[in-house]
Amino acid sequence: MAKYRTHLSDRAGVSNIDEGLLEKIARSQGPSIYLNDASQVSCSDEAELDRVRKNFAVKKLGVEEGDDLNNAIQAVCKKYDSRNKLRVPFYYLLTKQMGKESAMS
Repeated sequence: MAKYRTHLSDRAGVSNIDEGLLEKIARSQGPSIYLNDASQVSCSDEAELDRVRKNFAVKKLGVEEGDDLNNAIQAVCKKYDSRNKLRVPFYYLLTKQMGKESAMS
């Protein structure tokens, strides 16, 4: 979890991290967060962003596909200033960007 907090504070400028939300997102990803390729999000790979859209935003957060979601994903890609964007902090930022913290209860 320390690695995720560091990414959020140092690479995304988040000063007040919701620890409970971060833990819920990490748990929701299961063992895949320990696999190098599966633990990262590539903003330059449209297929990867489609997986983020469908498998996390739509299925877990209950967000409808469309311009709002696409804009939110692009905003997170820009805000998260790291070549290697870790999936858990990325999903944390997207959840906050969409205002869907309650969906992770």
